[in-house]
Amino acid sequence: MADDKQIVEEGVGDIAFRHIRDDIVAGILQPGIKLKLDALKTQYGASVSTLREILNRLASEHLVVAEGQRGFEVAPATADNLREVADLRLLLESHAIRLSLQTGDLDWEGRVVAAHHKLSVVEAQLLAGEIDRTAQWVRYDFAFHNALISACGSRTLLDLHASVFDRFIRYHMLAASFRGSAVMDDHRALFELAMRRDVGGIVDKLTGHIRSGVDYVLSTGRI
Repeated sequence: MADDKQIVEEGVGDIAFRHIRDDIVAGILQPGIKLKLDALKTQYGASVSTLREILNRLASEHLVVAEGQRGFEVAPATADNLREVADLRLLLESHAIRLSLQTGDLDWEGRVVAAHHKLSVVEAQLLAGEIDRTAQWVRYDFAFHNALISACGSRTLLDLHASVFDRFIRYHMLAASFRGSAVMDDHRALFELAMRRDVGGIVDKLTGHIRSGVDYVLSTGRI
């Protein structure tokens, strides 16, 4: 019975971890709010001990701040941190994309084609005014960038990139608006450069893509 209870708690903990993490990235749990264990227990259906473990895991990803005896709060959002996260994303993604373009096979090309098609459809819908597609766009944006680097050959690199990407996307969710046709043009260019295996060109385009994302978020005045 004890083992069964532990298995159930681990399952609940995994679900709660993903739910809390997603709510932070999506901006539902706003920067700086106190994460009170009793309230979280009711909201996410996990025990206090499990929630402490979850919040410590999120603190290691810099999505939560541990305040010693004072508990936990959602990590603040600042312009300096946005720039820092952008630099880290660029470092990881540039390295991974170089490796992918050098070693990617036909299956890799298929993943990139499929991911870009889904992303471009949703971006066209957003440009047409369907703003309820924003959350879907976030998923497909990550799927496209992840497909581009998926042939890098390093699970550790992919996992690190995914964590940093979420921290970057969090700022876009807090800005609460779509970047428009410029981001769609960037994604099309990244796709075409990937298909041509143009390493130098795609790294240059990726650099501009991430930097313009930072400028856009800051221009909204919400950070």
